[in-house]
Amino acid sequence: MQEVYDFLKRCQTYYLATMDGDQPRVRPFGTINLFDEKLYIQTGKIKDVSKQMMTNPKIEICAFDGNEWVRICAKAIEDDRIEARRSMLDNYPELQKIYAADDGNTQVFYLQDAEATFSSFTDKPRIIKF
Repeated sequence: MQEVYDFLKRCQTYYLATMDGDQPRVRPFGTINLFDEKLYIQTGKIKDVSKQMMTNPKIEICAFDGNEWVRICAKAIEDDRIEARRSMLDNYPELQKIYAADDGNTQVFYLQDAEATFSSFTDKPRIIKF
C-alpha cells in the first residue's frame, strides 16, 4: 500500500473512474492519504462523484509517471469519522480554503479490496493487493 501511495503522490494527479448508471465517468483527482492503515481519497458530498460512489462503490484509479502506470480496482468505502476527514485536510492544507472537517460536505473514502497493477512497456506487470 505504501508503494501505491508513494506512486500516486509522485504523480500528483490520478484519474478516478466511477459509474453513473451504465455510463462510466472519469475525472482528475489529486488527494491521496494514508490514515488508520488505509488509503483514502477525498471529495465533497455535493459532487456527482460522491453520489456515484455511494450508489456503486466500485471504482478504478489510473495514474502515469512518464515511465510506469498503475491501475487500481477497489471499493470506495465512506469513512464518516471526523478524524479521517481532519487527517486528509491536514495533509492538504490548500483544501482548507474550501473544505472543513466538520462542514457537512467534506467526505473521505478508503479503498477496500484494492488491487493495484503496475505496468510499463518494458517490465512484467506487478500486482499489489491491500
